[in-house]
Formats: sequence, structure tokens, C-alpha cells
Amino acid sequence: MLRDFSTGVGLLAKGFGLVFRSPKLLLIGAIPALITTVLLIGSLVALGVWIDDIAAWATPFADDWNETLRTTTRFAAGVSIIGAYLAVGLLLFSAITLVIGGPFYEHIAETIEDEHLGGVPEAQRVSWARSAGVGIRDAVLLVGLAILCAIPLFLAGFIPVVGQTVVPVIAVCVNATLLGIELTGIPFTRRGLKLGVRRRVLRKRRAVTLGFAVPTYLLCLIPLAALVVFPAAMAGGTILAHRLLHDDIR
Repeated sequence: MLRDFSTGVGLLAKGFGLVFRSPKLLLIGAIPALITTVLLIGSLVALGVWIDDIAAWATPFADDWNETLRTTTRFAAGVSIIGAYLAVGLLLFSAITLVIGGPFYEHIAETIEDEHLGGVPEAQRVSWARSAGVGIRDAVLLVGLAILCAIPLFLAGFIPVVGQTVVPVIAVCVNATLLGIELTGIPFTRRGLKLGVRRRVLRKRRAVTLGFAVPTYLLCLIPLAALVVFPAAMAGGTILAHRLLHDDIR
């Protein structure tokens, strides 16, 4: 498992290497990410401004508690709300970025597979409209799944100690897995393979997928880092998908 996890980390590192050696790919991948980053930061600032009111609204049962217990409970609620928002927001970020920048990221995937991985003879030409349609459909399914997972994790966040240690780790792994599914979408779509196939293929080598997706997820949490991380992750995700589909993970 540790070897597979380190292999996944190495694939992300290869993605960084490829885009840094080709500034054109880095620039192409950064443009859509910049647009979405502005939207995400704006919404996060708004959440920060209103978080006290939202936490109070989410915990009406604490209104009559003593001040210390009420403050502690609502602080925990605020942290959980922000964590859930970041989890869902990051998936929305990647989904919106992929929809906006479909042609850009398909160019990155084609360049990586054709120039560095031997090409894809069976590749289909995917129009922007079809790519956007597939991206929106997959995003709805994945974000819906993220919300379903966020609800029990939000509630578990109130458990002393466990809510502040184990729950965040589980949340990162769950959301990183969903992010990895999104970031490998284009290579699968080019082959005419649907979301269900993608999930099964990635699940077979779960540790490799987590090795790629967890550091990607954590790096994307750094403000503005996604401008560099996202193009590299697209390149790394293309390599990951290509190798899994050709049974070339070692």
C-alpha cells in the first residue's frame, strides 16, 4: 500500500515536471483555473463574514446553554461548516474549471499522451459541447456524493477528540478520491468510457489514486496555488489514467 501511495505521489510530481518544462501547457491550464479561483475566493470570503450567523442558525439547540458551552459548540460547527464548504467547493472548483477550460485541458491530455505516452489510437475527438455536458453531468453526481458524505462527517465533527483528529483525515481521503475521479475524466472520455468505468478502474488501485489525489487536494487548499497545481494535476491525472487503463502501474 505504501509503495502504491508513493507511486501516486510520483505521478503528480511527473505532472509538475511536464508542465514546468512546457510553460505553454502551464499557461493553458492556468487560465481557466484563474477564473474559477476568483469565484471561489470571493465565495469563501463571504462565508467567513457570515460564518457566526450560519453557525448560530445551524445550532439552535445551543441557544439556552451556558456561554462557554454554546461558544465551543458553535465554534466546532463553524469549523465543520467551513471544512464541508472547502470539500464541496474544491470539487465544484475543479468541475467548473474543467467545464470552462475543456478545450485547454483536452489539449494538455492529448499532448501528454501523444508525446510522452505513445498516443491513443482509439481516441475520440470530443467537442467542447460534449465535454461540457459530460463534465456537468459527472460534477452533479460527484458533488452530490460529496454532500452526502459531508453530512455524517459534519455531525461526527462534534465528537470530542475524534471530530478534530480522525474525521478530518477521513474527509480529506474521501474528497481527494472524488477530486481524483474528476481530474482523470478527460482521458477516459477520449476513449468513450463513462464515469462508472472510471470509478471502477481507479478503485482497483485505490492507494495509487490516493497517492496522486491527496497531495493534489491539500495543495489546492493553498490560496492561488491551484493556478500551478491544477495544470500539473491534469498532466499527472492523464498519466495515472493512461497507466491504469494499460495496466502499466508499477
